[in-house]
Amino acid sequence: MIEELLRQDRELLRAKINSETAKIPWLELQRFFAAGRVLLVAPGLDLVDVAYALQQDDIDQVKRWADSAQITPVPDDLARAWVSDEASLWTVVVKPWVLVQPTA
Repeated sequence: MIEELLRQDRELLRAKINSETAKIPWLELQRFFAAGRVLLVAPGLDLVDVAYALQQDDIDQVKRWADSAQITPVPDDLARAWVSDEASLWTVVVKPWVLVQPTA
């Protein structure tokens, strides 16, 4: 019974996170980048999985991704390229972070 309730809570939270994702122009995210609050999520990862792990304070999983450079601060050269390209990125906020992932 408790396990089922926990599973349902996880599913509801993941659904909430998924509903909060959006494709946003990089130009609208630059102030968060300037504040050091934007994390780049590697294309091979699920943006919702990363957001969920951060929200749940899954330090071990987040550390594994960070150690393997699958989540990193956005490098300056990439940020400049996104400005030039007028890029839009899949985005979700997990305070204090803004997670971004290039669209395919």
